[in-house]
Amino acid sequence: MTGVPIDGAGFVIILPAGVSNERRSSAMSNRIERSALFESSQWKAVAFDESDAPVLQQFFEHNPEYFLLCNGRPPVEDEALQELRSTPPAEMTYTTQWFLAILDEAGEIIAIAAVLSDFIAEHAWLISLFIVASSLHGTGQAKQMYDRLEEWMQTNGAAWLRLGVVRGNVKAERFWENMGYMQVRERHDVPSGIQVNTLRVMVKPLAGGSLTKYLTKVERDRPD
Repeated sequence: MTGVPIDGAGFVIILPAGVSNERRSSAMSNRIERSALFESSQWKAVAFDESDAPVLQQFFEHNPEYFLLCNGRPPVEDEALQELRSTPPAEMTYTTQWFLAILDEAGEIIAIAAVLSDFIAEHAWLISLFIVASSLHGTGQAKQMYDRLEEWMQTNGAAWLRLGVVRGNVKAERFWENMGYMQVRERHDVPSGIQVNTLRVMVKPLAGGSLTKYLTKVERDRPD
């Protein structure tokens, strides 16, 4: 995925030049009217696509921490469009790819997530991106959003959750460990943006799954 390799998930909207306020209002209005995939009393998660690239780009530019840590640079001008168009390599099979925006009560994006179901193996889900607005870090809201995301994935068939976190992205490493993820291996010399990273591949078995069973299904994640 753009900004982070397919093994990655990270933590960490000014419209591009030429985008009018009318388009800004239209985009946000469209978001508010969409049905929630899951929600709380303060926010809702909705699906989004290429038509939402301007508001997603705005979110990225207002919250560059992830890109600075993991790519060594701020988001590029078409970062959002690249992200929305990206797919895994052909050999990495999956069933469905979702891009989700979490909107507050005013319809503003406060977090985004990208997930794939049946990634490489049936019932294994990949979280390829999870970014929460920097202003919410330390408030406990990231955990609340993640808990509902995990519940939604499990309801839709997930038995294992998988992600990769850049070693040295301390905030993200601690978060995923606290969420119950266990490292299964590392991948070295992974290019991302203008830097090269070491990725910690992490897995969380859910009810009905086990780490041993996961590793029998996904050979590439077995420890070296």
